Amino acid sequence: MIMYVEIVLYMEYLLGLVDLPWWGYIVVTLVLTHITIASVTIFLHRHQAHRALDLNPVVSHFFRFWLWLTTGMITKEWAAIHRKHHAKCETEEDPHSPQILGIKKVLWDGIDLYRKACLDKTITEKFGHGTPDDWIERNLYGKYNTAGIVLMGGIDLALFGVHGITIWAIQMLWIPLLAAGVINGLGHYWGYRNFENEDASTNIFPIGILIGGEELHNNHHTFGTSAKLSYKWWEFDIGWMYIRILEICGLAKVRRVAPVVKVREAKPVVDFDTLQTVIANRYQIASQYARHLKETVSAEIEQLRASAKLPQAPDWNPSKQMRLWLKQEAKDIDPNDQIRLSMLLEQSKMLETIYEMRQELSQLWERSSSTKEQLLKQLQDWCKRAEASGIASLQDFSRQLRGYAMA
Repeated sequence: MIMYVEIVLYMEYLLGLVDLPWWGYIVVTLVLTHITIASVTIFLHRHQAHRALDLNPVVSHFFRFWLWLTTGMITKEWAAIHRKHHAKCETEEDPHSPQILGIKKVLWDGIDLYRKACLDKTITEKFGHGTPDDWIERNLYGKYNTAGIVLMGGIDLALFGVHGITIWAIQMLWIPLLAAGVINGLGHYWGYRNFENEDASTNIFPIGILIGGEELHNNHHTFGTSAKLSYKWWEFDIGWMYIRILEICGLAKVRRVAPVVKVREAKPVVDFDTLQTVIANRYQIASQYARHLKETVSAEIEQLRASAKLPQAPDWNPSKQMRLWLKQEAKDIDPNDQIRLSMLLEQSKMLETIYEMRQELSQLWERSSSTKEQLLKQLQDWCKRAEASGIASLQDFSRQLRGYAMA
């Protein structure tokens, strides 16, 4: 009888309190890790680091408790390191830039870079303001940050038996691999860019589910304080979906989202509202300019190729490169590319006009010493010259610009 009881207890230890089919353990693992990802993106990232939304205290504390169980990360340290990353992006002071440290280092050793940054108390002192500093943070979450991980291991083992060990191990690896490695690594190295901002951030994938919407990293770096990371109509940010559900239930309040440019009926002459829209949406305007002139640029380059004015180079696509240059500021163009750009503009007056008009728009964003009246006059003159250029797509863009307004 005693041996039978021992066998039963041993089997319960092996199987745990919850007995599931093989696929059930996979579902449980995905659900648990997804809650962790949601906690990181909603609470740590958008709420704490960027103040893009306010959370109900109960919801906020649930996220804090869950992150204590599954990551052992201290809120103040995480928020401070992330804020420094934005402040010093792609420089020697960036805690985890693949452009500086190399993609392999950030991808595979991202958690070590995070721990190293945690040891630098000047980071938390300078960038860690406004994070939780209550009794439970000081006496439990911050003081015994690894205790939650141990507790989570015990819970997984009790519930799922030996399978719980595997579930727990995956939980412990999830954030170091996907957040510290993939987002901080690939998110500044590989992917597509909606906006040519001043760093190397990329969107890894347009459907943001696996990493809670953090896949849309270029959008985030362009609009750092936006609670919504998707921007194009075909992009999806599951973190934003959760935030909207919380907001509908009265458990969250969105403070900021990325501005959206609306195109209305063109005004006869641009006014201060148009000027404000253009200045406040520099990256969207630059992207729309490049897209609007894309076909004209491609057609002109094909004519240059047909007339043998443009040398053939199998490793260079001048149409694609020109579209990129139209999105970028002149100061951000690689010195080697400057030579090719100059050569291209020398061969075509049309391309020269299109490029110079694009750079003139940049002056609106960079001349902080100019008065509103001076900037308005400059934009009005720009529209007049664009519409007198004889380039149909440039004329059309100018007319569209005169109808720009904030949504």
